[in-house]
Amino acid sequence: MNSANDRSIPTLVSDAFAQLAKLVSNEFELAKAEAVDKVSQIGRGAAIVGAGALLMLPGVTLLLFAAAAGLIRAGFSDPVAYLLTAVATLVVAGALVAVGINRLSGDALKPKVMMDQLQQDKAAVKEMVR
Repeated sequence: MNSANDRSIPTLVSDAFAQLAKLVSNEFELAKAEAVDKVSQIGRGAAIVGAGALLMLPGVTLLLFAAAAGLIRAGFSDPVAYLLTAVATLVVAGALVAVGINRLSGDALKPKVMMDQLQQDKAAVKEMVR
């Protein structure tokens, strides 16, 4: 077996290109795996937003009527009772939508593992070129 010092330049160049091809292949596999994870994360976030929006419609109606009825019995005028219950319901719905949107933010979806690996690979290629 040849030692590292006995290898010819064409062999070294060939090995470097083979390692570079393997590196690129690994990066594509990592990117694909991370993309699948991020798409799944987008799906979960969209489902939460959708669930919040779906529950908001009947929730607003029922909550408005029940809370307004309670406030009316407590002595509030009809318009004030309906306004208070509407505001409270919209705050809850807004919180659900905010949680879903937060899960869809750019920072949450950033391919962190791939970016870290690319930085490491960049450093390794620079060392190989020297």
